[in-house]
Amino acid sequence: MDNLSGSIERVTYYNPENGYSVLRLRPDQRVSSMKTGRDFAPAKTGRDFAVVTVTGNLPELSAGETVRLQGKWVNHPKHGLQFEVERCEQTLPATTAGIRRYLGSGLVKGIGPRLAERIVDHFGSQTLEVIEHHPERLREVSDIGPRRTGLIAAAWQEQKQVKEIMLFLHGHGVSTNLAIKIYKQYGDQAMDVVKSDPYRLAQDIYGVGFKTADRIAQALGLPADHPTRLEAGIVYVIQQAAEDGHVYLPKSEALEKAAELLAITPQQLEPALERIAGSGRARLELVPLPGDRASIAPQQTGEAAAEPRAPYEQQAVYLTPLYYSEVSVAEKLKALASTWPTRLSDLPPAFAILDNQLSPEQQSAIRSALGHPVSVLTGGPGTGKTTALRALIAALEAAGKRYALASPTGRAAKRLSQATGRPASTIHRLLGFSPTEGFKLNAANPLPVDFLVLDEVSMLDLLLANHLLKALQPGTHVLLVGDVDQLPSVGAGDVLRDIIASQAAPLTRLSVIFRQAANSHIITNAHRINQGLQPIFPTAGVGESSPGGDFFLFPAEQPEEAASWVQELVCTRIPQKFGFHPRDDIQVLAPMYRGPAGVTALNERLQASLNPGSPGRPEKILFGQLFRPGDKLMQTQNNYDKEVYNGDIGYLFGIDMVDQTLTVDFEGRAVEYEWSEADQLMLAYAVTVHKAQGSEFPVVVLPLVTQHYLMLQRNLLYTAVTRARRLCVLVGSRRAIAIAVGNNKIAQRYTALEWRLQS
Repeated sequence: MDNLSGSIERVTYYNPENGYSVLRLRPDQRVSSMKTGRDFAPAKTGRDFAVVTVTGNLPELSAGETVRLQGKWVNHPKHGLQFEVERCEQTLPATTAGIRRYLGSGLVKGIGPRLAERIVDHFGSQTLEVIEHHPERLREVSDIGPRRTGLIAAAWQEQKQVKEIMLFLHGHGVSTNLAIKIYKQYGDQAMDVVKSDPYRLAQDIYGVGFKTADRIAQALGLPADHPTRLEAGIVYVIQQAAEDGHVYLPKSEALEKAAELLAITPQQLEPALERIAGSGRARLELVPLPGDRASIAPQQTGEAAAEPRAPYEQQAVYLTPLYYSEVSVAEKLKALASTWPTRLSDLPPAFAILDNQLSPEQQSAIRSALGHPVSVLTGGPGTGKTTALRALIAALEAAGKRYALASPTGRAAKRLSQATGRPASTIHRLLGFSPTEGFKLNAANPLPVDFLVLDEVSMLDLLLANHLLKALQPGTHVLLVGDVDQLPSVGAGDVLRDIIASQAAPLTRLSVIFRQAANSHIITNAHRINQGLQPIFPTAGVGESSPGGDFFLFPAEQPEEAASWVQELVCTRIPQKFGFHPRDDIQVLAPMYRGPAGVTALNERLQASLNPGSPGRPEKILFGQLFRPGDKLMQTQNNYDKEVYNGDIGYLFGIDMVDQTLTVDFEGRAVEYEWSEADQLMLAYAVTVHKAQGSEFPVVVLPLVTQHYLMLQRNLLYTAVTRARRLCVLVGSRRAIAIAVGNNKIAQRYTALEWRLQS
């Protein structure tokens, strides 16, 4: 192999999934022109020689770093001469100019370009020696005090440790930022943990999956049938199922999926599954076979219950927390529903006589909520759920009853508060959640209310439902409000649908669309879609106004054409015609991440148009994603320490290249992320329909093409349309819309809550 060393001028491309990189490297010594056919030379010659193009699977490198490479020279038919890397070693620069550039590139937390100049001017070629062995001497440099000295010394040691881990992990597709996470999780024990039990990484560190841990384990020589590997594979399969919304997996399916993942037979996994269950990590339980829940026709209040299902059984594999949550939710709901007297039992019968302006359905919903400890209110947009809630709140206030309003997410809680004119909060905030102490309000310290209104229950997952119900005192009334026809929760479970299907609580379904709402094409089309009918578009030309025109279609058969339309609509047409702000008011929703009209590609297009880069403006690529100040971002996981949750949307306020942090503004609250935490954030100019649950936007733009066929479902289209408040624009083909409207088969989730509620 040939050798090549030098400093990185620019990172042209980096793929965080496999580490494939394209770099521009300036060699630190002359490279033989006979070998390369060109003349590459170090910058110190004063001549303007070309830099080298370097490709290969590499660690996540940055401009300013120095590397020593082994590989071979190749002539690419399109891009010309390149150096293909086989081995890469990150080194420290030897010259004063190299040290200045290295420190000034932002690689060492706490040192920016100006401070790097002063440090190198003071210590010269001994700079790195001083930082390594005598960091206290940094105080000799002006404006460096004890705190900054400590930060630089700690950052240097952390980087040194991470480099050592990276040398080991580089060949296994682990990025630099994941190496930092591993170091922060285990500290000086990081290498010992990685070598002794690599599968711990998948359990302990967000972003490290089973497949990455398995590559490391296989490289260490762990046998394919090692007990630790088999157990980790089974747990991974059950966890993936939970991320897809399942509360459990049938045992046979769990073993088949794990066997496929691990490339062994299901029979070899039986002992491993028994060990997992014996250790308490999973739970085996006999549950009924799931029935056909493609279409729920909820019973109206007072209707007779349906016959229970035949008790055909199968063995299910639960993650232990999900098992106990499902059992607890069923027990708590049944206990609440059967408690008598309740905290509202003292209300006189005549109290239920309500405002004559309410529809009979709305009056029925309020009587049910006041007369039953647990009740459900569902209905589509424009059917008066908010009006019914306001009337219910007025009744509770007139009776002097204590009540609370809550929703699963911050955006949904804000909408609830605006709609009712009363304070509303997230469930986490209502229960006083703390990252260190958990939920302050619980069974031992219950929520001090007589009535709880819980909105957007279609978004409520099983784990959060369990925490909430445990905090309710016997006799408390709870009204569950939600649109059962929307997509189910992102988390595991199908709580609202299970409660309705079990008929464990009286249900009122609002169906009458009020006159004001009927003037909106968004609302009328949402109901048409829900009934299996094609949406109606204005008769005016494409993009032209029409009376009540708030629903449009821009035809596009191919995903590339749809993506171009989305870009033009968001950046130009809608802002110019309707005056909406392209970033703050318009939300692009897409059925899936991949493809030219998917979330990932659309975010890249919209970022380039709405928030382009400019000289002197900071920007940073982290985990393969480009961040710029002003970017619209979404939190992708619950972070209880930062009090931001999956689906929260904010704006990137600033990038600190010296302290290596991102600051995100979430509705006026500044939240700081270290660069190693940036994988919790994604660009949010476009998001999936699932991620938009519980949110409402002035404008929704929805690309829908036949290439999205895997996700073309009626409840997905219905959910997307009902996210729009003032304008909804579909971009795509009528055939794709017809496929979605005609597909009412709801993805079956494995959950036994309905059965437990009926038992």
